[in-house]
Amino acid sequence: MTHETYLATRRFPALDGVRAIAAVLVVLFHFGGAAWVRANGWIGVHVFFVLSGFLITTLALREEDRSGRVSLKNFYLRRAFRILPVYYVVLGIFVVVEFGRGELRSSGLLGALPWFATFLNEFHVVGVFGVAWTLGVEQKFYLVWPLLAFGIAGLGLAKRFGLALGLVIALVALVPVLPYSGAYASIVIGCAVAIALHHRKSFAVLKPFTHPVAGIVVAAMIVVVQVFFSDITAAIHDDGGVALGTTYAVLVALLLPSLVAGGPLSRVLALKPLRFIGERSYSLYLIQSIAGWTLAGLVPPLGQPRTLTALGVTAVALLMADLLYRWVELPMIGLGRRVTAKKPEPAEEAREPVPA
Repeated sequence: MTHETYLATRRFPALDGVRAIAAVLVVLFHFGGAAWVRANGWIGVHVFFVLSGFLITTLALREEDRSGRVSLKNFYLRRAFRILPVYYVVLGIFVVVEFGRGELRSSGLLGALPWFATFLNEFHVVGVFGVAWTLGVEQKFYLVWPLLAFGIAGLGLAKRFGLALGLVIALVALVPVLPYSGAYASIVIGCAVAIALHHRKSFAVLKPFTHPVAGIVVAAMIVVVQVFFSDITAAIHDDGGVALGTTYAVLVALLLPSLVAGGPLSRVLALKPLRFIGERSYSLYLIQSIAGWTLAGLVPPLGQPRTLTALGVTAVALLMADLLYRWVELPMIGLGRRVTAKKPEPAEEAREPVPA
């Protein structure tokens, strides 16, 4: 792949496949019991973080090339229409279900609502809707990163990349004090690779990673870290897994050049079933606990963690996610595009990579 070809590529379908695998691994980890402990779904969410940083920064850089600047107002509006509707719908479902079960207060959800409603989730994690901590992280990233990287005039490749690198170092150093700062570091690592790929000279540095073989090698390394995370951290005395977690995010970022360039791995990840799941991965991730409760209510034996339960929850969650995707996500994304469009041009969004 040449730099010109990369800049001309407006959609990265393989990334939907990556989302699909990451989302399903999270569900398997949560509901599969001992058989799926090594899936380490908790670290798999860092795949979503890296992808978010990469895609959001890529969109902004390309908008800057087209228009000369990034409209922060339009950026925030698009993110709001993309993220908030489904999130609040699912939060509302949790409230209704817990109220119906008589457990709204005892579950801790009632007390957590002010935190959840304002995306301060990671500072008040409770078991009910606990996965929402990642949304708190992402929303703060969406708020701050565009201001730093695109709200300051005159930032070129070197300064933007230096900003990203400096933030990663600072965020990793803050993990002992602010545990969730490592999640922010993963997002900024995605931002850094987007900046590097966008500019010709730094693209040339990463070009070896666009080769299909490089992609397969990096993917294999990711799998090894994913499966043997605890063993590796123990062997290298990486207390808390900070160093290995950061390495994992870097590997995911280094996988991206080969996925956007194409090749056998990209074609597998772009298969329709994986893309179908990947497009619904946001809702799938949010609704998984409701799906688990529903399945357990319909088939009580599947209330116990095991592989069959995890597969059943994945299927039920995907059905629910499909409804949310069709009835909430797509209409709200479309409304956001109409609100931010200077004039009705449906083709404009088609020229952008798939949104995070």
